[in-house]
Amino acid sequence: MGFDGSAYVDALPRLLAVSWISLAITSSAMVAALIGAVGLLLLRVLKWRPLSLLLAALRSIVFGVPVLVLILFAYYVLPAAGLNLSPAVAGTLALALCSAFFMNEIFAGALSAIPPGQVEASAALGLRPFCVWTRVLLPQILRVSIGPLVNKFTILLKATALLSVITVTDMMRTAQQIYAVNYRPFETLLAAATIYVALNLLASRVGGALQSLAREGSR
Repeated sequence: MGFDGSAYVDALPRLLAVSWISLAITSSAMVAALIGAVGLLLLRVLKWRPLSLLLAALRSIVFGVPVLVLILFAYYVLPAAGLNLSPAVAGTLALALCSAFFMNEIFAGALSAIPPGQVEASAALGLRPFCVWTRVLLPQILRVSIGPLVNKFTILLKATALLSVITVTDMMRTAQQIYAVNYRPFETLLAAATIYVALNLLASRVGGALQSLAREGSR
């Protein structure tokens, strides 16, 4: 069976029409993960042993469990605990949880690269800890982390395809519905792959522009 170009062309607009769902989930998970990662970083620097042990245990679980298992857990197990979530919300939370711990490692590395003298100088100037974090440390941490964060965004975008298993009608789910009717999985999945690649290339270009702006702003 040869390549059917018409099936590829017909699938593209239908998949492109739902690509915003994948982008919306990715963006929502990214924002939630960023907030979570900053919170984890603040808890991490407290160096309170019981809290450090708890965070280490959670980090081991998140790093050791496949993302798909976390997604299924959020969708099927949390309702048993009384937390009923829509497929999109459950999937977004699972992706955000996983990403928050990975981003926390990125932020911790960026924090270790900041000279301790900056904190000491800020304290000498009378800045409160909150101001030191919001005006001195976090801006530098985020600037240094732009590249890894862009990579994480592209990973998240690709991971949204896993949400099709909990009936989220994203590009992957739509592709499955299309080739269930036209019996052309290769052409349909190739169309989906084309859009994923285009979106990731666009995200990489935007990330590169942000890195250039950050470097110019730090001079």
